[in-house]
Amino acid sequence: MTAQTVDDAAKDDAAAHDTEHAVHAIADAAREASRPMARANRALKDAGLLAIAHALTAHQDTILAANAEDVAAGRANGTTAALLDRLTLSAERVAGLVAALENLAGQPDPVGTVVRGQTLPNGLRMRQVNVPLGVVAAIYEARPNVTVDIAGLALKSGNAVILRGGSAAAHTNKALVAILQDALESVGLPRNAVQSVDDYGRAGANVLMRARGRVDVLIPRGGRDLIQTVLNNSTVPVIETGEGNVHVYLDASAAEQMSVDILLNAKTQRPSVCNTVETLLVNKDCSVLPAVAAALAGAGVRLHVDERIRAALPADLPSTPATDHDWATEYMDLDLAVHMVDSLDEAVAHIRRWSTGHTEAIVTNDLANAERFIAEIDSAAVMVNASTRFTDGGQLGLGAEVGISTQKLHARGPMGLTELTTTKWIVQGEGQVRA
Repeated sequence: MTAQTVDDAAKDDAAAHDTEHAVHAIADAAREASRPMARANRALKDAGLLAIAHALTAHQDTILAANAEDVAAGRANGTTAALLDRLTLSAERVAGLVAALENLAGQPDPVGTVVRGQTLPNGLRMRQVNVPLGVVAAIYEARPNVTVDIAGLALKSGNAVILRGGSAAAHTNKALVAILQDALESVGLPRNAVQSVDDYGRAGANVLMRARGRVDVLIPRGGRDLIQTVLNNSTVPVIETGEGNVHVYLDASAAEQMSVDILLNAKTQRPSVCNTVETLLVNKDCSVLPAVAAALAGAGVRLHVDERIRAALPADLPSTPATDHDWATEYMDLDLAVHMVDSLDEAVAHIRRWSTGHTEAIVTNDLANAERFIAEIDSAAVMVNASTRFTDGGQLGLGAEVGISTQKLHARGPMGLTELTTTKWIVQGEGQVRA
């Protein structure tokens, strides 16, 4: 080993130590901030939410200018159109964030809600109540709206939050975090209730994943690679979210216009998000396939089809032969895999094999088939005659969401305020002792 190699290794070790020290300091500051956050009453937390909403409107030009830098860099780096859409903020999208914060301020405070309670035969008064998780960390990609959504939900649920928003949105997130911190401080809440480790890059994210004891829970939000990296490397408890290989099944009795409307919405409204349909299953006796395929192709959707679907489509309608890779793919783009099935049983079997447990939908006029689909599909959300795009905290009345959990423990489906709490048992007595 040369002297230069030794010197470089020493510098790397020093840099790693500095990053670890910096991220731990951020986590410790978040822990301190979590205490007054847990004590804050609803009026103070709602004042914080409305202060953030006002600040986003007041500083919209600053936010959009920072976002334009990120979008320009993404375009120069060859980022796909779908991912650029996720990265991009506009005046309309900022207004949507403001509306979500105002909606959160109108939501009931989950902290202190009694889950259950009773007086025991020995006179002890017992109750189980919702309390904040404490310090929540989130790692996500190229979605600056998530910065605001998670901060707002953490604030209302009495938590402190540490954010790692990724290099693609670095300028936008830096501007947003500064605005959020100033708004919190303006109403008397700790500015360290919202912090970022973006300045420390991937090394900082790795330290955050291993900050067990300093961070209470870690929520990854993004594509498969990000989620698997966090799951495989984190020592902090993880709530798995996000990956959405979403299916729509057209039953034999599916109505044509309803099928067209649902598929166009589920695929084309915003193809880069996790509740977008990725595979269409069509019953062999369903008559609406030509109309649905024509509408999708007309909207720019690229169809990846099996042989039976190809044979049922007009010769001039473009398509690509599908393989097993297509059934497993979350495209997050204007691509759709299409497979013909002989029965509801075959549709359910296909979904069980390939689904990521996010959202599945059936379009049908058969109540018995709808009930069977609901009972037999084991995903976080099941839709009947409705677009998969409704698997969203805001759409389902939660105000906003941290993400959509595809696991079964602690939280499942859209994670709103209640999902950012745990419970505490409170037992009050008058001197009772256990026999």
